[in-house]
Amino acid sequence: MGQKFSEMSLGELWRLFPIILSEPKAYWKEWYIEEEAKLKEVLPADQVVRISHIGSTAIEGIWAKPIIDILAEVTKDSDLQSFKEYLTSAGYLCMSENSRRLSFNKGYTEKGFAEKVFHLHLCREGDNDELYFRDYLNQYPDTAKEYEKLKLGLWKQYEHNRNSYTDAKTDFVKKYTLIAKDIAVFKTM
Repeated sequence: MGQKFSEMSLGELWRLFPIILSEPKAYWKEWYIEEEAKLKEVLPADQVVRISHIGSTAIEGIWAKPIIDILAEVTKDSDLQSFKEYLTSAGYLCMSENSRRLSFNKGYTEKGFAEKVFHLHLCREGDNDELYFRDYLNQYPDTAKEYEKLKLGLWKQYEHNRNSYTDAKTDFVKKYTLIAKDIAVFKTM
């Protein structure tokens, strides 16, 4: 077997797992639905509030990294650490954690990406800004196309630097997330 992920430098990991963008694929939604069903089988139903398809593969008609992003919201009194065992049994690897969130990946191999790749973001109920951004871009296709143009412009520049690629999109994501949240608050008044 080749070198283990834990032994690889960040640069080696970025070369093995470059930023790849793909035109929209109908099967992304199907992959999400299949994975959501698998998650519902392994996660404790009494603690899971909602599982959602997020990220660019959940936005209609735009190029995206062919990675299915999933947001799993759990009850406010759930112990996030207790979910590690459930998710590792489903093939996920915990990639990062803090007091608010745990992030997991599935589909990363020593030879590169598997056919299906997933990022799962585990958080407490209500910590779901990604839903506002997704819904806003699906409601406003011109803004979604602006986002796509931004991503395509960053792709080759940051092909082997995932952190810089993400950082370069942050202002856009924050701007439209705030607009979406303001609209949501206005609608409830």
